Parts: sequence; C-alpha cells; structure tokens
Amino acid sequence: MNSTSAELLSFANEWSGKLPALSDTFETQRRLSPDVAKAFAEGGVFHMLVPSEYGGLEVHPKVFTQVLRCLSEGDGSAGWNAMIGSTTGVLSASLPADFAKEIYGDKPGVLTVGVTAPLGKAEIVDGGYRVTGRWPFGSGSQNADWVSGGCFLFENGEQVMGKHGPESHLMMFKADQVNIEDTWHVAGLKGTGSNHFNVKDVFVPKGRSVLLGKRTLIQKPLYQFPLLGLLALGVSSVSLGIGFKALKVFMELAGVKSPTGSNRKLIDRPAVQSEVAKSIADLESSEAYMHACIDDTWDVAISGEKLSLDIKSKLRLAAVNATHKSVAAVDRLYQLGGGTSIYESNELQRCFRDIHITTQHIMVASPIYEVVGKVQLGLDPRQPI
Repeated sequence: MNSTSAELLSFANEWSGKLPALSDTFETQRRLSPDVAKAFAEGGVFHMLVPSEYGGLEVHPKVFTQVLRCLSEGDGSAGWNAMIGSTTGVLSASLPADFAKEIYGDKPGVLTVGVTAPLGKAEIVDGGYRVTGRWPFGSGSQNADWVSGGCFLFENGEQVMGKHGPESHLMMFKADQVNIEDTWHVAGLKGTGSNHFNVKDVFVPKGRSVLLGKRTLIQKPLYQFPLLGLLALGVSSVSLGIGFKALKVFMELAGVKSPTGSNRKLIDRPAVQSEVAKSIADLESSEAYMHACIDDTWDVAISGEKLSLDIKSKLRLAAVNATHKSVAAVDRLYQLGGGTSIYESNELQRCFRDIHITTQHIMVASPIYEVVGKVQLGLDPRQPI
C-alpha cells in the first residue's frame, strides 16, 4: 500500500468516528452538510478514481472499496455521497484532456456527480449539443460543482443510432445550469440529497460529453477495470459499511439489554450468540470474496489482456452478494434488538432503513444473479457486464 492509500484510509477512519454524531443533522437537512462535503473533497475522497494526469489519486479499486466501507460505517448517507462523487470522477479518463483539466485539473476540492440513465435529449448543434432533460436520484447535487446526466442524441429531430442501438452520452453541466427539485422525501439514506434535477435548453460543448461504453482515452489499469463492476463495488461497499455498523451497534446493545421479563442479558443467550456469528460470517465472507474478485480482475487489467465475461460476471456477483449478505445481517440484528431497534435513539433503525435503500440500486439488484448465472452457464447475458 502506498502513502496516498494509507493517508486516505486514515482519513476515512477518522471521519468514520465523527460521522455518527452528524447523522441526525444529515437526515433533517436531507443532504450532506456542505462543510462535510468540502472536507471529503479536500481529503481526496472524490478524486480517488481521477487519473493522476488531472491531479487525481488513481487508487487501487480495493482501496476505493475500503474507504467507502469505512465512511459508510460512520454514516450510510455520507458513504453514499462519497461513492457517487468518487465514481463520477472516473469519467475524467474519457474526456478530452483540455476539458478534463478544466473540470478536474489542479482542483482537489471539485465535486462531480450525476446520473447515467439516458433520460435527457441532446440535439446536435455547432460545437456541441442543446440539452433538455430531467433525472431522478441526483445524490450530492446540492454540493456539486458539476452535474452530469445521460442523454439520447438527436440530429435535425431524428434520433442518432449507433452500432448497437440509440447512442447515449453523458453530458456534464456546470452546477449553476442545473435546477434542483425538492423531491427527496424517502424512508432511508435520507441524508444523500438524491433529488431530481433538470436542465432546459442548456448548451454543452462536445468535449464535455462522454459516449457511454466507449474505450477510455487514458489507457491505464484502473480505466481498463470494468466500469459497471466499479460502480457496483461502490454500492456494495456502502452496504457493507452499514452492515458492519449494525453489528457494532447490536453488540453494544447485547451487553446491556435484558428482554422484558428476564434477568439474562442478550449477550448470554445461545440463540443470540448463534445469530451474531452468522452475521459476522455473512459480512466478513462476502467482503473477502469481493476483495478476491477485485484482485483477480486487477491482475488481468494490469496485464493488458482482455477481460473475460467470466471475470467481469464474478466481479458483479461479488458486489451483489455483498449487498444482499449485508441486508441479511442487518435484518437479523434488527430483529434480535427487539423493541429497542425501532426507537430513533438507536442506530439499528437507521441501519435497517438505509440498507434496504441500497438494494434498490440497479447495479446490485437481484436480477444481476440471473445475468451472472447465464454467463456461468455459457449463455448470452444479453446486456453489458
């Protein structure tokens, strides 16, 4: 591990201890506090996946997951914002150098966020595009310097078709070009500020757009690592962090709580001991499998060889497995906590709410199991891996 990675992990560990005291504030404000977002930016969290050419840290994917897991153990919403800001930064490797430097170069405090789903319309004009669109789940957009949104392309009113269907590009907007809507009224991950946002007839220079799925302009191992796999690892790392937090909270509770009508603490009950062991196994084994798949994928990326469907599908499997095992652990611990779990003063209720929101992200949704199964059975997955 190099000094940059060690410093990042130290930063994340420090903030993991600070964040629990801020969780109520994040939930009340329904966003990450600007000062915390600024601290994350200055600490390099949002530049973890930005190329060194543009002042980024270009960390090993395993370090990326460890930082997110650690921050999420402090607070799930904070970890989610860190995930969105850092994964959006990887797009810098696909931008022309002058535009990448305009956005990221020598700006360690910059925050870019976005939504890849092509819900906007980009009309081709001289020098770029005129863009109109509306996107949900704009996590961190209130603190962002740049916000991106996926768009289908049109020329003279006709949709532009690529080799495999309609072309979609990710367009990058300056924050002051974006209208943020107050729509984030939800059950969990309340502090992520994942509001809808929209733009109306905004001009975007051609160089500030990225053709999704296109080979990156910077050819280095991190940017040969599967992009969808990297996104999925980000989500699952947040899930793991929430899971480990629930374990810590429950173990503290078990040492002091005696259920109504009993003088025996939870910690002394065999059934509780067994369920805690199962939760530890779920969390630690799924994280270990995820790290093993990261290492296997990284070995191929640094070799310069083409990544096989087998390697990419197992990376996706490791991510979805980590999320769903984390959910199983949190559900188990929440039940063991009994009536105490439902009170706002106990962190188990927040872990329960937050972990179930992570499962709704398309990168770790249950249908991924089917896609991976098809690959492993020698069938065509019929979608990108």
